[in-house]
Amino acid sequence: MSTEQALLLPVGSDLYALPLGWAREVVAAPVVTRLVTAPAAVLGLFNLRGQLIPLLDTAALLGTGTTGAPAYAVVVDGADGVAGLATTGVPRRETLGEPAASSELTGTSGQYRLGQEVATLLDPAVLLTPQRISGHDFRDLAGNGTT
Repeated sequence: MSTEQALLLPVGSDLYALPLGWAREVVAAPVVTRLVTAPAAVLGLFNLRGQLIPLLDTAALLGTGTTGAPAYAVVVDGADGVAGLATTGVPRRETLGEPAASSELTGTSGQYRLGQEVATLLDPAVLLTPQRISGHDFRDLAGNGTT
């Protein structure tokens, strides 16, 4: 039986699993500065020890609605830079076993049963592409990348 360590991200009534290797840290109650011209999937920027981090609306990236006011940001190291994924509850670490079902959502790679809960495994390599974030490179939004 294969297992994978994941960080569970509550987003509204849904539960998503982020492969643990993608997570850098969890930030409680990030103070977000909105960007008027940002794509819908970008909630704004937050300051993490002097570095501006784009905060992404996890639900919007998945096409399931909007996250709303984020309770936490999970900072991830994506191929195109650092970003935060918004969650509405406390993220927690969990071991995933075998997938229980496939997932139809783009940017995900299966569903896992965790007791009474079902978590959908995120595929950050797909989810965090500039094309997925409305064709914008989030490094440019934070001012720490090139065009």
